Amino acid sequence: MHHFNFKSLTFYGVAIGSVLLLFKTVTVYGEKNLQAPPQINSRYRIVLAEKLSSCNKLEPIILNIHQSGIYLNGFLSPANTNTETISFASQTNQSLTGKYQNQTVSLSGQISSSILCNHTNLETQVNTNQKNNSRQSISLYMQLVEQENLIGQITVNGFPKLVKFTAISLQAQEKSEKQNIN
Repeated sequence: MHHFNFKSLTFYGVAIGSVLLLFKTVTVYGEKNLQAPPQINSRYRIVLAEKLSSCNKLEPIILNIHQSGIYLNGFLSPANTNTETISFASQTNQSLTGKYQNQTVSLSGQISSSILCNHTNLETQVNTNQKNNSRQSISLYMQLVEQENLIGQITVNGFPKLVKFTAISLQAQEKSEKQNIN
């Protein structure tokens, strides 16, 4: 009967009550102030506003994004490539990493120069600017304009200026095409 004296019961009651009050306070705070960022679409068609210096023609690019909270991983591929058949090794080799904060997406990494422009003069220019034969450092900065679309700018190592672009969600594009058919 020594375990159930008044001091022990009071101590354990206050300790359990304090833990429950702390848990309730943290839960209310988290539900009110902490929210996961909205899910962004995973595939975008990027259309450059102007051509890169040595490219004769503007080629659309597909941006694939994988989101985990505010952290992003992605890769670029030419629009004429079926991105679902691209191997995992190829994806990680062309990997971009970044964050999604305050309606802004930033991604950076290294990609093959042939993704941006399938032109031999471009690769020659890149080879003279960089020792790494066919890889370029790239940075993408984008603002979420609507739920489906992004606008932004791309910085490519070896090119003197920023190039603006529009990224159109492929999911939204496919959805609108289905609605037009029906």
